[in-house]
Parts: sequence; C-alpha cells; structure tokens
Amino acid sequence: MSHAHLVSNLHEGLLREVSGDHGGLGTILAHRVYRADGARGPIAFVDLVVLPPRTSIGLHRHADDEETYVILSGRGRMTLDGEEFDVREGDVIPNRAYGEHGLANDSDAELRLLVFEVGPLGDVR
Repeated sequence: MSHAHLVSNLHEGLLREVSGDHGGLGTILAHRVYRADGARGPIAFVDLVVLPPRTSIGLHRHADDEETYVILSGRGRMTLDGEEFDVREGDVIPNRAYGEHGLANDSDAELRLLVFEVGPLGDVR
C-alpha cells in the first residue's frame, strides 16, 4: 500500500506503519525526523505523525519529559488529563511530564501533526 499521497514532501519509504499506537485504534503513519541520540540537550525527538480517518493514538503518559503537539492539517479530538477538546490546523498543545494524553481522528480526512518531545531541562549542560 502506497502512502506517498499522504505526505507529499516525504519519500513514502520514510513513513512506517504503527498499529494501535499506545493502545489506539487503527494504523497510523509516523516518521522520526530528528533524534539527538547521545547528545545532551532538551530535544529528545521530533516526529511527523499522520492519522488516517478513524484512527487514534491511545491514552498514555511519558515520565520525566514533555511533548508538544503541533497540528499541521485536519481536525481531531484530544484528551489531556481527562479533558477532551477539539484540535485543528494551527493548534499547539503542550503536555506536561506525566500528563495523560491521547489523540483521535474521527473525521473522513487525514490528520497531520508534529510531536516534539522535550526531555528534562536539568540534563542540559
């Protein structure tokens, strides 16, 4: 199955399928576009995530780091610490360390987002 049409500026071979991410529904697509392996600094990774229609990233938590979601296109429904709200293109949603969060795409169009994970700032030297 070709996914090149989903993210036109990325080679389709870069996207990987992730089934039931964090217990979610359906198969999403993800590509890690940066990782500071072994480097000291606050950025752990930046992922491009594509949620096709009727897919979701299930509720989950991350210890000792924070994530920021940037909605690039589409619409969805986010859960953050028990509160549900709509998200759409241009929204920036921060998530604190240990915060419970998840994201669903209940629409008929794909939802694209960037996820930045920021590690503990105390590790920066």
